[in-house]
Amino acid sequence: MKKGLIIMVLAFITTGVSAQGIDLGIKAGANFATISDAKGLDLSSRTGIVVGAFVGAKFNDRFGIQADLLYSQQGAEFDGGEFNLDYVNVPIVAKIFFLKGLHAQVGPQFGVIVNDEAQTVVGEVINDIAVKDFDVSGVVGLGYDVPLGLRLEARYNFGLSDVPEGEGASGKNSVVTLSIGYSFL
Repeated sequence: MKKGLIIMVLAFITTGVSAQGIDLGIKAGANFATISDAKGLDLSSRTGIVVGAFVGAKFNDRFGIQADLLYSQQGAEFDGGEFNLDYVNVPIVAKIFFLKGLHAQVGPQFGVIVNDEAQTVVGEVINDIAVKDFDVSGVVGLGYDVPLGLRLEARYNFGLSDVPEGEGASGKNSVVTLSIGYSFL
């Protein structure tokens, strides 16, 4: 599955070379994350960082595409435990421009977990919670390409796959991301 993800990103980059405008840059921001649809848990949000790089192509005045490579702190907190989940995410979004610079974003996101500190505490006993190594989410958002290379984005990532592993376990990533970026091109 990881090989397929790499092939998709390379195909995107190759396609983008013939596009009207290439966009390459870095971005950073804040995540406000939780685990939705978790049975029997009263979860609160976890605030974390998101940082990485993006490459994009604008095919005409109304349509473009962008892929990011992001380190993303996600998860949730609850009484008696935590889901501190850090991912490397690759969202690939279509960008539909409404006005000069203002656009909507929609597409899939693929994530690989790089750090999981998911555990419950019962008395003095710490129990690890098994989580899946791979995550698939949908992405919707708004962005604004400011002159001088600045990029502002607000996205909502809604999980399509369950985070915890095991029979009867459920819960999907739910993340609001606010970020600012800078395009070198």
